[in-house]
Amino acid sequence: TDPVSSHRLSCGSMGGTQSLALPQGKGPHQVGCTDVMVGHTQQGLFLRLFYPCLPGAGAEQPLWIPRYEYCSGLADVTQRSRRWWAPLLSITIGSCRVPVSWNGPFKPCSSGYPLIIFSHGLGACRTLYSSICSELVSWGFVVAALEHRDHSASATYFCTAEAGREEWIPYQRVPQGQKEFYFRKKQVHQRAEECVRGLRLFQDISSGKSVPNVLHQEFDLSVLKDSVDLSKVAVMGHSFGGVTAVLALVKEPSFRCAVALDAWMFPLENSLYPEVPKPVLFINTEEFQTPDSVAKMKRLSSRNSQTKIITILGSVHHSQTDFTFLTGKLIRRVFRARGTLDPYKGLDITSRAALAFLQRHLHLEEEFNRWDNLLEGIGDSVVPEAPFCRSNL
Repeated sequence: TDPVSSHRLSCGSMGGTQSLALPQGKGPHQVGCTDVMVGHTQQGLFLRLFYPCLPGAGAEQPLWIPRYEYCSGLADVTQRSRRWWAPLLSITIGSCRVPVSWNGPFKPCSSGYPLIIFSHGLGACRTLYSSICSELVSWGFVVAALEHRDHSASATYFCTAEAGREEWIPYQRVPQGQKEFYFRKKQVHQRAEECVRGLRLFQDISSGKSVPNVLHQEFDLSVLKDSVDLSKVAVMGHSFGGVTAVLALVKEPSFRCAVALDAWMFPLENSLYPEVPKPVLFINTEEFQTPDSVAKMKRLSSRNSQTKIITILGSVHHSQTDFTFLTGKLIRRVFRARGTLDPYKGLDITSRAALAFLQRHLHLEEEFNRWDNLLEGIGDSVVPEAPFCRSNL
């Protein structure tokens, strides 16, 4: 039977049903979420917070695409006309919801939940990794999914100090005549600094500082005060967010390790590789990586025996995003969101490998080490390192 059929949401679309069937977390905790915006300038912070919550009947579920502006942004990212595509996306996916409790009551934890700061990929936003974030939270983590303000998000905004005025930050391509490496290098440094600011936010909350949420959610951030273990913090991300996570290890000693989903290694300058002090788990998809990118990962694994590289067979770059759970053919074609591997199985492999790695490097008491084999690339649909680096013997 389909474990998520009760959450299968049909969003009527032109030419067939479009549904987003995001899985509920398989761990013992229910998942709540809220949005947090701190500060009234671009230098502030915007994130979606996923956290273990108390079970409650009839809890509201948040929209997956929170605002129409993100549909316009996704049209820009895929280089399609806003005029046609934004309304089409809005009709097809605009009413899809995430199976978590919006502003649900936080479940306190005296020993403290470990914390993950999550960085999205190019052209994505804070909500497009809800499935992996919810899965990790269901096993007892707090996850802060950032929305970056370096013009790499499909769209994002901040609220100025004037009552309720929003300033939108559009997605930006590499300007003509500019070398992509320099443009992306500047972005990846800004992103990694935002990850560090994300950690600082939780340090402030834990020290008892009052942190006003500009968005005035019913969720009071002070409830987190004694329930997050700041000695157990990891950074994680997908694609551009994967390399952001690696760079964050260089910038912030409190990050104990990084999980990089299909990392786009291109923007990291060569001089920084020797500076990466902590272990990284690279979980790659079969079709995205290049020999050049994998060689960069191997530079890190040759320096640190705890750094691991595995590849999930039958997966494509978007298999690690929520898009892989969209069932409509039209949208799936636009985002090339599914490989030959069942998306639920792909999520299982990704989350279990991440949990085994996090147990090892955050010194958790759980039994996630039952999935340690995955870290060596042993298991169904997973191989060590990268397929095109395997010998043909």
